[in-house]
Amino acid sequence: MKRDSRLSGVLHVLLHMAEVEGPATSETMAKAMQTNPVVIRRIMGGLRDAGFVRSEKGHGGGWTIARDLASITLRDVYAALGSPELFAMGNRTEAPGCLVEQAVNAALDGAFQDAEALLLDRFGAVTLAALSAHFRARMVASGKSIDLEIVHAA
Repeated sequence: MKRDSRLSGVLHVLLHMAEVEGPATSETMAKAMQTNPVVIRRIMGGLRDAGFVRSEKGHGGGWTIARDLASITLRDVYAALGSPELFAMGNRTEAPGCLVEQAVNAALDGAFQDAEALLLDRFGAVTLAALSAHFRARMVASGKSIDLEIVHAA
């Protein structure tokens, strides 16, 4: 099963955006993320609908962050992406009438629910401001300057 890395990618893009002056274009972000600008626009549209970013069309336009990074959590961004499945594992459902399958699925369901609740709680405790501070500390320690193109190459 292919891993869904949209959350990681979106967080990456948002941290890039937080470091640049003015709007970031879909083309610039797509280049940094090694993807198509259409993919960036689709993702950013969901973030715009959630009120995390805004866009301006035309020359000099692009995407900017609309809220303070301290007010946006990883869980907020996860929800703006449509709350994708967190785990690749799931229950077997080929024989729903099988009592063994029912017992196994009941045990797994409880474990999956507990793990998901724990992960979502953790997502809710981490803000984009905390991620940005962690990134900046890494940049200072590396001796590199902050620039959208350089940040990605780092």
